[in-house]
Amino acid sequence: MALEKSAYTVLTVHKAFEVLEFLSGNPIDSSLQTIASKVEMTRNKAFRLLATLCESGLLEQEKPGGSYRLGMSAFSLAQKLIRNSNVISLAHPVIEQLAKKHGEAVYMTVIKGDDVLFLDMADCDQQIKAVSLIGKTFPFFTNAAGKVMKALESKESLEWIVNKKRNKSINISDPEHLVSELFEIRSNGGIAVDSGGLGEGVSSVAVAVKDYAGHVIGAITMLGPSFRFLKKRIEKEIIPSLIEGAAIASEKFGYMPA
Repeated sequence: MALEKSAYTVLTVHKAFEVLEFLSGNPIDSSLQTIASKVEMTRNKAFRLLATLCESGLLEQEKPGGSYRLGMSAFSLAQKLIRNSNVISLAHPVIEQLAKKHGEAVYMTVIKGDDVLFLDMADCDQQIKAVSLIGKTFPFFTNAAGKVMKALESKESLEWIVNKKRNKSINISDPEHLVSELFEIRSNGGIAVDSGGLGEGVSSVAVAVKDYAGHVIGAITMLGPSFRFLKKRIEKEIIPSLIEGAAIASEKFGYMPA
């Protein structure tokens, strides 16, 4: 019985992809009958599948009983996939140059909900350095990368942090202080510095990377042992370099500052 259910689930997902692929070709006739015939499903099953896809926003129906077409969620998803596939290839030369210049590990990070994903890294030759964080995720409020990306979201999106119910779900101990810190990061142009959030004795500095629409798509983050990340070095060397690197990376994604 479990085997049949598993097979049915996989088949349904496969059929959903067939529907999306068919509609992505802008067919002249995208009625229920045509789609059901195209993906080899009964009208009843096809209707239920299409209703589910419409509810998720992946499809839209022109009017009750009318033709189907791709919805806004499908276009949004496609943009995200294209953008993430380019993040590593476009940003890696920049973080590699920064790593060589400063002799510290540099990462390209992206926000995933309330977490930060360390997507790519340019390593350094230092004998004492933090372990690789590639592929690892951390709550955004524990590190410079997460804070800088969240800080540059809309002001309205920051207000949820003070909601007690939300705080409880992500264990923010002092939401008021965090909100104040995020607004400070926002006001200083999007530069964040953190010590200890990624581990005892580990410091990180992050600057946001933007796309053609001015949206934050990630952050270039340099991290290493706190004894090498002295305040003077951070202010005079690391921050200026990260700002320059983030500007170069943002330009690659089509960002044009006003």
